[in-house]
Amino acid sequence: MLKIWGRTNSINVQKVLWCCAEAGVQYERVDAGMQFGVNNTPEYKGMNPTGLVPMINDDGFVLWESHAIVRYLARKHGMGTLCPSDPKMAADADRWMEWYSTTLWNLMKPIFWNLVRTPVEKRNMAEVEDCRGKLAASLAMADAHLAKHAYLAGEQFTMGDIPTAVIGHRWFSLPIERPALPNFERWYKSVSARPAFQKHCAGSLT
Repeated sequence: MLKIWGRTNSINVQKVLWCCAEAGVQYERVDAGMQFGVNNTPEYKGMNPTGLVPMINDDGFVLWESHAIVRYLARKHGMGTLCPSDPKMAADADRWMEWYSTTLWNLMKPIFWNLVRTPVEKRNMAEVEDCRGKLAASLAMADAHLAKHAYLAGEQFTMGDIPTAVIGHRWFSLPIERPALPNFERWYKSVSARPAFQKHCAGSLT
């Protein structure tokens, strides 16, 4: 059985759990990271030298990095659905996943950490506002794209929607100013209503 290491409030672990639920993959999960420890042990780092979560072991195949895991599981268990069979559509889904890594998370992380995991007196609100404005501009790009498409990689839900949707949960949950992005909001309402998202990604931010 697939084994997953990672705590359920981790944005990166949530992507993997959501993917598993969409594809009907059974797994065993081990709490790891932050208050649970585990990820700093020699045993864990022997498998994953980054010491980060998530990590999976699929019948002896060890893999870390959340997007690599999502792609692997989507190809193995969701080819033609989560992972488009058409190479161009699959590349399109990949593009949006990479955009999360190069752009969205770099802007959301300072907002999230300041407002959720940093004591009030130590928060850098100038950084929050700077990143919020830049993130709003980036999400406007997705909004323009979604004016012409139901989902990020076309007309069906794919692995490409997963990373941006978990960012969307934080965008709409945090106490920040948000410009109107009607197409992004329509898309987020659709993907966040999926049972797998509700189960694994819709909880309180901690």
